[in-house]
Amino acid sequence: MNAEKRQTRSARLYEVAATLTDFCKRFIMKIDHLNLVVADLERSAAFYERVFGFQRGFAAILEGAWIEAVTQIPGARATCLFLENPGGGARIELIRYDSPAEGPQNAPVARPDELGLRHLAFEVEDIAATLQKIRELGIEPLSAPVEVPFRVGELGTKWLCYLRDPDGVLVEIAAYRRD
Repeated sequence: MNAEKRQTRSARLYEVAATLTDFCKRFIMKIDHLNLVVADLERSAAFYERVFGFQRGFAAILEGAWIEAVTQIPGARATCLFLENPGGGARIELIRYDSPAEGPQNAPVARPDELGLRHLAFEVEDIAATLQKIRELGIEPLSAPVEVPFRVGELGTKWLCYLRDPDGVLVEIAAYRRD
């Protein structure tokens, strides 16, 4: 690509980014929830309750024309359960599809460089205490906590590690030391 085309492309990307930023400032109020499609609703709910302290909220059966229209899956039927964050903020919507039975069974993101939603991240006050609790629940993190080698903006020094939820979703546990 020649220099002129690169400059034109860069200018267009900047214009798009500015438009999206303006849109977000004007129309997006907050992240409402994260949706996780799970194999076993109870198993996943127990994980997020025991490990992160989420609390069960609204539950429903999703069926009929509206869910078929929004998912574009004929005959879609699912059970959903919202987990509320006791500290406020975004909720987790767990959803298990009951039909169609032949639905795709995608593998969770295996590597950090794969496209798509990479992981969920939860900030905790004390990473060592959180890891102790997690291990007591029989869950092993993928590594010991590591320190990010630079300050993370105004949040300070960050320590993090990963683990997997019952369906293999990558979950980050992060703690900040605000120096």
